[in-house]
Amino acid sequence: MTRFLRQIATLGPVGSLPAPGTAGSLVALIAGWAILSQAGWLWLLLAAVLATMLGWWAAETYANATGKSDPSEVIIDEVAGQFSVLLVLPEVTFFWLLAAFILFRLFDIVKIWPVSAAEKLPGGLGIMADDIVAAGLAGMCLLGIQAMLI
Repeated sequence: MTRFLRQIATLGPVGSLPAPGTAGSLVALIAGWAILSQAGWLWLLLAAVLATMLGWWAAETYANATGKSDPSEVIIDEVAGQFSVLLVLPEVTFFWLLAAFILFRLFDIVKIWPVSAAEKLPGGLGIMADDIVAAGLAGMCLLGIQAMLI
């Protein structure tokens, strides 16, 4: 089971790439686009919840096994966060996908409060929580952009 959870936590080899957080977000963006386009937002919501719950367990297990509090190769948190941001897209277009990607990465990298506070939570919860909070901030920005364009 530990090998299975390690593969989930790191998205297999993707966690070993340069800039693993950005690579994981890009993989999640493509997968999220495919889910939205083919199955709709309800399936993306299910995928986001599953990535968050399974990710918490996988990240916790991986962090404990490596002795690192927030290993950079753990990128399931980026998947959960990117999926969550995609849930508020007004349309599945290149513009909105790019905006969701950029805003999520910005908030995840800069870690303004409350992202920085969420990151301080212990174990797998903290690993996952900062990305979910970053996704919330990115989602609010997307909704604000949408409101200004109407």
